[in-house]
Amino acid sequence: MESSLDDDKAENIVVVELSGKTAIADYMVIASGTSQRHVGAMADHIQRRMKGIGLKGIAVEGLKQCDWVLIDAGDLIVHLFRPEVRLFYNLEKIWKNTRSTVITEAQSAGV
Repeated sequence: MESSLDDDKAENIVVVELSGKTAIADYMVIASGTSQRHVGAMADHIQRRMKGIGLKGIAVEGLKQCDWVLIDAGDLIVHLFRPEVRLFYNLEKIWKNTRSTVITEAQSAGV
């Protein structure tokens, strides 16, 4: 999913490892888009990629507004936000005691 988000120019990508912490998923990805249209396009691309690798039962919430789109693929949950909505809900703070990885532009470029 990170490569799809990189290709779509997602901002502030964070991967939170949830395995052993909760039964809801093993990983959670949080990323920002610059606008509702950007968030919607990223959500569409991620859904297509998930279906392309054979994931079934993908649930999506928030596509109508595209302020916060939640994609639940079982062991992987993806949250896509507009920046101000992400700041308001601050999911990273909720999971601050959980191991997370911030994907920087240099990392995603292979530097």
